[in-house]
Amino acid sequence: MAGNSQRRNRRTSNKKGATVGSGGKRRRALEGKGPTPPAEARKGHAKQRIANARARQAAKRPAPRRGGAKGTNELVVGRNPVVEALREGVPANTLYVQQFIDSDDRVREGLKIAADRGGIHLMEAPKAELDRMTNGLNHQGLVLQVPPYDYAHPEDLSAAAFDDGEDPLIVALDGVTDPRNLGAVVRSVSAFGGHGVVVPERRAAGMTAGAWKTSAGTAARTPVARATNLTRALESYQKAGLTVVGLAADGETELQDLEALDGPVVIVVGSEGKGLSRLVGETCDFRVRIPMPGGAESLNAGVAAGVVLYEASRRRA
Repeated sequence: MAGNSQRRNRRTSNKKGATVGSGGKRRRALEGKGPTPPAEARKGHAKQRIANARARQAAKRPAPRRGGAKGTNELVVGRNPVVEALREGVPANTLYVQQFIDSDDRVREGLKIAADRGGIHLMEAPKAELDRMTNGLNHQGLVLQVPPYDYAHPEDLSAAAFDDGEDPLIVALDGVTDPRNLGAVVRSVSAFGGHGVVVPERRAAGMTAGAWKTSAGTAARTPVARATNLTRALESYQKAGLTVVGLAADGETELQDLEALDGPVVIVVGSEGKGLSRLVGETCDFRVRIPMPGGAESLNAGVAAGVVLYEASRRRA
C-alpha cells in the first residue's frame, strides 16, 4: 500500500521535476546565423548556377601538357651562336666552358651575360667532354644548354582570352618546319595582340633556340601550344565558338571581305610549298586568299600571318 501511495503521489504532484533538455537547440535557434553568404554560395541562386557551370567546364578542360612533349635539352654550340642566344634572352640553364680555353671578346661577353642574367650555371669541362656532348661538332669551347620548352595546351589559349573578356585571336601552323618562321609568327602574334600559336606535335617546327632568337624575346610572353592532332584541335576550337580561317592561294574569299576577323578566330597558315593539308583545309570554315597585285605566288608563313594579324588588329581597334 505504501508503495502504491508513493507512485500515485509522484503522478499527481505539481512539483516541477527534472525534464529532458533541448540540448541547446532552442538557445541556438535564438542566435544569429552570421553574415549572408555571397550569391555564388547560396543554393539555387542564379550566380551559383553560373559558377557551377564554369567549374564543370573547367573540369572538362584538358590539363596543360607542360613540357611533356619535349624529352631532351637542346644544345647551342659555338661562340657566336652561344653569345647571340644569350643576347636574345633564349632560356638557358647551363653554360659549359672548355677548360684552359683561349679566351676572346666573345667568350668574355658570353660569361658576363650569363653571370648578369642569373639562374645559369657555369660549368668548366674538358674538351673531350664537350666533344662527346656535341657529337664532335665545332663547339669552340662554348656550349649552351637550353631546357625543354614549356608548351601550353591548345584550349588554354582560347580559355585565357575568354577569361580576359576578349575574343581569341590565335594562329595555327600546318606543316611549317622552319623554326625561324615559327619565331616570326610568334613575334607577329605578340605585336598585333594575339593570344598564342598552335603547332602540331609531329613534322613541324618547335620552340628551339632558333625560334626563340627570331621571336626577339616575344616568346617569353606569347604562349605556344602543341597539338597531338591539329585537325581535332581546330574542331575543338569550332565547338568553343571560334571561326577557323585557312590561308590559301586559291581561297574562295579575299581577306578584305572576311567579316569573321572581327570575332573569335583561328588563322591557319600552311607551309610555303604545300599550303594547307587536305584534312585541315576541309576543316576550315573559310579559305581566304591575300591579294598580291605584285604577282608573287605565295608568302612565307611569317609574312602571311603578319598580314592577316594586322587586318584583324585594325578591325578590332
